[in-house]
Amino acid sequence: MTLRTDLLPALAAFESAARHQNFAHAAEELHLTASAVSHHVRKLEGRLGIVLFQRHARGVSLTAEGRQLADAASNAMADMDSVLGALHRSRADDDVVRVTTLHSLAYAWLLPRLPRFAATHPRVRLHVDTEHSLTRFDEGGPDVGIRYGQGHWPGLSAQPLMEDALFPVASAKLDGFEQVREAADIAKLPLVADLSRQGWQDWFRAAGVRAPRFNERYSFSDSTGALMAAVQGLGAALARDKIVTPYFADGRLVRLPGPTVPTRFSYFVVVPSHRKPRPAARAFIEWLLTQPGQPDPGATPTQGVAPSRRKVRQ
Repeated sequence: MTLRTDLLPALAAFESAARHQNFAHAAEELHLTASAVSHHVRKLEGRLGIVLFQRHARGVSLTAEGRQLADAASNAMADMDSVLGALHRSRADDDVVRVTTLHSLAYAWLLPRLPRFAATHPRVRLHVDTEHSLTRFDEGGPDVGIRYGQGHWPGLSAQPLMEDALFPVASAKLDGFEQVREAADIAKLPLVADLSRQGWQDWFRAAGVRAPRFNERYSFSDSTGALMAAVQGLGAALARDKIVTPYFADGRLVRLPGPTVPTRFSYFVVVPSHRKPRPAARAFIEWLLTQPGQPDPGATPTQGVAPSRRKVRQ
C-alpha cells in the first residue's frame, strides 16, 4: 500500500492515541474532539483493512497489528522531530557569532565596546569564549577569534587588528609608590609578572636600567591576574596599552615613569580558512576592524598618567 498524504492526519491521530492508549488524551494533545480522533483511526483501519485498537468499556488497547504500526509511527515522528529541531536550531544559529579571545582583551577592550555593536546589530547574539588554550575551529566551533601573535596560525586566515605597547603601572597604595621619580626607581619595587614572552627584562633594557637581577615577586598566568595583583598593591606590573584603560578610568592603577615599548606581537582577527563566515560573523568582523581607530569608552587623555611632579628628580 502506498502512503498517501490524505492519510497523514489519520496517522498523526493514531500515533497520539497509541501513545496515550486513550482517545480523549490524544484529542486534548491534538486540539481535536475525541470523536474526531476516533473518526481518523477508523478511517485508517478501513484503508488498511485491519483492526488497530480493541474497544472495550474501560477504553482502548492496541492489537498486535496496531502495536507494529504504533512502533513505526513513533520512530517516524521521532525522526521528524529531530530533523525539524535541527533545522530550527540551524536557522536560529544564523544570528549567533561564536567568538574566542583572551580573557584580558575581552574584559578590558572588547566588553566596553560591545554596546556600540549591539546598537547597530541588535539581532546578532555573541557567545564569547575566553579559555586560555587555543580553541579548535572545527564545525560547531568558533566563527571568529582575536589572537595575539605574529599573524600565522595553521588553518586560519588572519587580518591585522591592532598593535600594542608596554609600560609600567602601579597602585598608589603600593609601598614605595611615592618615592618613584624615574624608571630606575621602579627596579627597587616588588614586581608583578605574567607569562608573556616580553617582560620586565625587556622593558628595563629599553629604559636603560641595569641591575644584576630584578625582584619579580609574583607571577601570574595571564595579564588580568598581573594587573589585579598590582591593584592590590602587591607590586608594579607591566601593562599592555590595549587592556589597561579600565584600570586607569576608575583610578585603580597609575602609569609610572619610563618609556613605552612596542610589543613584538600584535592582535589579529582570525577565521577558519576552510569555511566562509556567515553574514552575522562577517558583520562582527567588519565592526571589529573599525574599532582600533575609535576612542576608548570612558577614557580621557589624562587618565592613568602619573602627576608630572613624580617624573622629575627633586
